[in-house]
Amino acid sequence: MENERVQVEPLARDHAPALARAAGHDRRSYGYTWVPHGLADAERYVEAGLAHQATGRALVQVVRRRSDDRIVGSTRFLDLDVFTWPPPWPPGVGVGPEPSDEQPPTVAEIGSTWYAPEVQGSGINGEVKLLQLTHAFEVWGVRRVSFKTDARNARSRAAIERLGARLEGVRRAHVPAGDGSVRDSAYYSIIAGEWPAAREQLQARLAR
Repeated sequence: MENERVQVEPLARDHAPALARAAGHDRRSYGYTWVPHGLADAERYVEAGLAHQATGRALVQVVRRRSDDRIVGSTRFLDLDVFTWPPPWPPGVGVGPEPSDEQPPTVAEIGSTWYAPEVQGSGINGEVKLLQLTHAFEVWGVRRVSFKTDARNARSRAAIERLGARLEGVRRAHVPAGDGSVRDSAYYSIIAGEWPAAREQLQARLAR
């Protein structure tokens, strides 16, 4: 996936040094997600991402700024699942079949996103999300894209809301937080019927 500003490409082991460099400066904005610190941690981060992808339920990606060919962050599709409508009766138990090219996901989440401090607030996140959302809704044909973030992360929540996503609610005491506390997670989503308006809004904002 690419446009004039960014290229979103599959994670590979040789991305570890570039990811370490991207995250190696001012780390004050990295309080709520795992952002690798140093080469050894970046290598662990890559291995964990590839293991996540190997489950068949995630696509882990890096973000390349095209103006200077630099890796400036990472993002991923996760919780990819396939459902059939109408569902079989009686309903099945557990998740649907593993998504594939022949049977793309019906629902998806976009998350685990972080960027180098120098590109935060530059519009690159909007460009990346437009590419991801367009792929999800217009190539895969999903019915819903979800987002979740630590309920305390005002910056992340504002970025999600600028995409046109709607708050579904807050799941209390959801998971352990990066700071060792118990995290409440704010859940957002865009459904297929909302995507045309959200796309128009996002395109207009990026054109300014």
